[in-house]
Amino acid sequence: MTDTAPLSAAPCGLETALAAKGFEELTPIQAAVLAPETEGRDLRITSQTGSGKTVAVGLAVAEDVEAAAEGWKRKKGGKGKGAAQPAVAFIAPTRELAQQLGRELTWLFEPLGGRVVVVTGGTSIMGERRELSSSPTVVVGTPGRLRDHLEKKAIDLSLMTSLVLDEADEMLDMGFEEDLDAILAFATADHRTHLVSATFTGHALRLANRVQPNPLAVEGTPLGEANTDIEHRCIQLPRKERLNAIINLLLHDPDKKTLIFVRTRIDTTQLSAKLADLGFLVLPLSGEMSQRERNDAFRKFKTGVVQVLVATDVAARGLDVQDIARVIHADLPDNGEVLTHRSGRTGRAGREGQSIMLVGLRERRKAERMLRDAGVDARFVQPPTAEQIQEAADARMLAKLADSDEAPSRRASQLAQKLLHGVESPTDLVARLLDRLDYAGPTEAREVHLRTAKSRARDGDDPGRGASRKHDGSFVRFQVSWGGQQGADPGRLLAMVCRRGDITKAEVGSIKVGPRSSSVEIADSVVSAFERAVKRPDKGRDAHVKFRRWQDGGDAPDRSQFKRGRSPGKGGPKKGKGSFKKGGGGKKKSASKKR
Repeated sequence: MTDTAPLSAAPCGLETALAAKGFEELTPIQAAVLAPETEGRDLRITSQTGSGKTVAVGLAVAEDVEAAAEGWKRKKGGKGKGAAQPAVAFIAPTRELAQQLGRELTWLFEPLGGRVVVVTGGTSIMGERRELSSSPTVVVGTPGRLRDHLEKKAIDLSLMTSLVLDEADEMLDMGFEEDLDAILAFATADHRTHLVSATFTGHALRLANRVQPNPLAVEGTPLGEANTDIEHRCIQLPRKERLNAIINLLLHDPDKKTLIFVRTRIDTTQLSAKLADLGFLVLPLSGEMSQRERNDAFRKFKTGVVQVLVATDVAARGLDVQDIARVIHADLPDNGEVLTHRSGRTGRAGREGQSIMLVGLRERRKAERMLRDAGVDARFVQPPTAEQIQEAADARMLAKLADSDEAPSRRASQLAQKLLHGVESPTDLVARLLDRLDYAGPTEAREVHLRTAKSRARDGDDPGRGASRKHDGSFVRFQVSWGGQQGADPGRLLAMVCRRGDITKAEVGSIKVGPRSSSVEIADSVVSAFERAVKRPDKGRDAHVKFRRWQDGGDAPDRSQFKRGRSPGKGGPKKGKGSFKKGGGGKKKSASKKR
């Protein structure tokens, strides 16, 4: 591993640009790409997330950029009308990573006169054509869009001297090998090819051997050694307690900018919606969003308009936000490399960070194996309790008041005097003001059960479903537009109600299945959240099932409030069976399924 180096080691006089961005020295990977033995070689660059790889590859091709900028300045005056003929091309797997590369390379190459253009899917192709016609020195793009411009002759790689494939392993995993081969077919043989990858094994190694005739492995900080500023924790709990644990983690440290990783696009929207309903400033980020939506979410997160971002792994590639204080793995990473990448979003630029992994009751072995593969140590801990959250909130309030050197405004002082006038107990007055401030967070802390209801009942710690009903109080009856004629039975109805309403079985009372509609009782304590949940758009097979509170006055609900819909049955939804009709309060039974 190469040591750090002074900024004076940077090529082409880029020391000033680096210093202006706050660099005090070159990181190990940045120093490694400038070692004498790298001259003329095809570099295979590996280093931990957050170790400065983007600037490193920029330094590796800086001489190419400088030579091209000077040559084109003399030849064309810096302007052109035909196809772009970049000296350097960067390929990245995602739009976010391509845009991050573009931002970093723009300020780095500005002193050299280098012009950087980014081309990605989801943006105006004609706007990119105009940008490309201005003779960029560097082009950064995603594989599909870069290939489009090459095939339509908007880009010409005949003068390219360096090609960089960033996150090469990720591009292969995402199925971009055909696009990469097509792009390479447009390039001349006289160029260097640099690959940045988490590993060079398997498919990534075969690609490297194929496209790099003169390779040299360049290693900055090995995996597992760059995360020394990150504290790793694990919380083992039932999956249904995941949301409660996330809520408590956010409440305990509400000022920490937090990135939550989930597995799918649907998970990002559902989890962010639940947290937003509770008052948290949160947005989703997934690959299915439009480029405008993704840019907006990224900007709001980076500037602090929102404190929490719920993202998929692919969408978070290239998410370069220096002050992310905490990463929560709501779903386990696929492997140690993904864990390393996710965790590397925090603890950047010398800051301390936290990586908290939520582990299912049957996932501990997988989690421990993943931690070993990533080369990190983690402690298994419990989530913050309500008491700990309140103590932390009290401490924050006291610290803010004690550390403030600013004198109160005249208006505030006058109002304080009026409030204190004739008050017998200033303590009660301050207490009432604190209650109004709601300084402990946007919602109440949750009780997180770290064992299943079955294990708690076995140990005598849980009163069971029947006792829970007596303890929780009353239930509210709902009408459901799904009956026995469409295949409903108590078991299927219970599963659907819990999924759509985001509640547990213990919060469901009696269920009665009628021929064309049914009724279900929901615990009064969760009714508001249940109603919000079932109103959200749903793309499942029961998407057209409707819910509403039962109307007093018999078993014939007011059908005018509902539109005829589709109800799920065996083999998928059917039309014309979803309206509420008389008979919704029929007897509880296991109805035969009809088609």
